[in-house]
Amino acid sequence: MSSTELPGVRSTAELSSPAGAVRLADGEQLRTAALPGLDLAVRVRPPRRTGLPPALFVHGLGGSSQNWSALMAQLADTVDGEAVDLPGFGWSPPPSDRDYSVTAFARAVIRHLDAAGRGPVHLFGNSLGGAVSTRVAAVRPDLVRTLTLVSPALPELRVQRSAVPTALLALPGVAGLFSRMTRGLTAEQRTRGVTDLCYGDPSRVTPEGFRNAVEEMERRMALPYFWDAMTRTSRGIVDAYTLGGQHGLWRQAQRVLAPSLLVYGGRDQLVSYRMAHKAAASFRGSRLLCLPEAGHVAMMEYPEVVAAAFTELLRDTGAGAADRDTEEGRG
Repeated sequence: MSSTELPGVRSTAELSSPAGAVRLADGEQLRTAALPGLDLAVRVRPPRRTGLPPALFVHGLGGSSQNWSALMAQLADTVDGEAVDLPGFGWSPPPSDRDYSVTAFARAVIRHLDAAGRGPVHLFGNSLGGAVSTRVAAVRPDLVRTLTLVSPALPELRVQRSAVPTALLALPGVAGLFSRMTRGLTAEQRTRGVTDLCYGDPSRVTPEGFRNAVEEMERRMALPYFWDAMTRTSRGIVDAYTLGGQHGLWRQAQRVLAPSLLVYGGRDQLVSYRMAHKAAASFRGSRLLCLPEAGHVAMMEYPEVVAAAFTELLRDTGAGAADRDTEEGRG
């Protein structure tokens, strides 16, 4: 549930797009997936060799596909990776129906996978993206080979105090109040606040990464739909937390069939570290990676550790080998 774009951790290069100047990590490409009534910006890292299984990465609230650049680079020898900008975030335009619910985001991911014919994929999700990916894996198991969740935004009985401002955005009028109260803050001050909130150790952000994040903050704040997207998505998360029965996120977690890797940070100020064991008990046969020094975005702070844990998951379950054998058989 990170509250805005987070600093990258790798050097970037600029290129031109219809939306303006886009920053991409070395080796990345940005393309648009045009679906009926929905355009999604997709960050692509071409695999280093042919026959690698496909993967899809889904970011958290206020973030973008850029949040996955470091991990995608670590896994370039392991998966054929794509990271999607959810509607209204990153470089994706807002949805025409202004539906920012978890279900709507899950539907967008499913539509993209169905249209691209890339499933089943190794699906990754952080925070809000973790809730979205959980729903996708539960309702469309045919699309998910493995599921990796980093600090997934699943319902908590006691919300951490530091996460309250994000939840408050869901209340009528609060977004406008926040906007007026923070109007005097510079993009650098806003970015510093987000970094302090989301990283276990903010000093891990490189100076270049911080400068890039400030530029992205300025771009995002200038978008006419910025606060609407933040407000409606926050409301969508709260609504998802209150759903019961078969649509409840914890119930859907129990329905996930794919081998799962759960990653939690000991210094996470948005998703409680104490939820790790509840999650491990809910996702059947899952494995748990706890990083005591990490915050809310472990895939950005410790990409090499998360990549190693995912590679181990593939080795132990044989999920990666099955995809490669299928691809080779087609060839």
